[in-house]
Amino acid sequence: MTDVNTDVERLSQNKSFGGWHKQYRHQSAVLNCSMRFAIFLPPQASNDNPVPVLYWLSGLTCSDENFMQKAGAQRLAAELGIAIVAPDTSPRGDGVADDPQGAYDLGLGAGFYLNATQPPWAAHYRMEDYVLQELPALIEALFPVNDKRAISGHSMGGHGALTLALKNPQRFTSVSAFSPISNPSRCPWGIKAFSAYLGNDREQWLAYDSSELMRNSPASAHLPALVDQGLADDFLSNQLHPETLEDAAKASGYPLTLRRHEGYDHSYYFISSFIDDHLRFHAQYLAG
Repeated sequence: MTDVNTDVERLSQNKSFGGWHKQYRHQSAVLNCSMRFAIFLPPQASNDNPVPVLYWLSGLTCSDENFMQKAGAQRLAAELGIAIVAPDTSPRGDGVADDPQGAYDLGLGAGFYLNATQPPWAAHYRMEDYVLQELPALIEALFPVNDKRAISGHSMGGHGALTLALKNPQRFTSVSAFSPISNPSRCPWGIKAFSAYLGNDREQWLAYDSSELMRNSPASAHLPALVDQGLADDFLSNQLHPETLEDAAKASGYPLTLRRHEGYDHSYYFISSFIDDHLRFHAQYLAG
């Protein structure tokens, strides 16, 4: 995408650790609706000193607000000089399709960071193009950031971060995830979403399955990757399947570090406990 509409509406701003947390609304051409995003700009950011960006993708039922309010990432991001951008998890608004039963795992709040091909979803649900192209173009046009990008996320957002990085390694310096849906083509959340958004051809699903993508990733496309998984996570055995990601990395020689943590669950208590590790992990590659 070469052109981007830079008309934005600032909804809020808060001073934080010498930098600024700001929330905006804009009209997305890709998603054909109004979208909201949040950005944390560290104190080092200026037109004379543009800073790198970590894109954070949140999980099911979340918005741009969850990570910024709960993860506690701003302190170290300010120290390291990293901006953080958090988009919403799906298109929203009048006319945007939602699950008829109002389920939490399909429709609003559950975009799965893919480009839907099936009606009624295809009209708006193009989160892959939004996160990969439109949003970074907007961020880089409006704010004092450079074109060095890392990506991370949680659960559905961990799935999104991994798939976007695996398919577009030239766009990112590194990738990380907390409790990602690692094999969505074979778990209930993924099967439901992929059936609706992509149709019944399971071959099409594999383009959004990080285990399949990592298994077939050539060495020339490898990025540094860090995944943290809590062992007290209620979704571990039936939805997340980190073991398939680990097996895929071994098969292709992908540089994945997968850490398992006793007692930790799927919540932001887990994320806030290890977010500093992820920021430091990305910082070493963003600075390169």
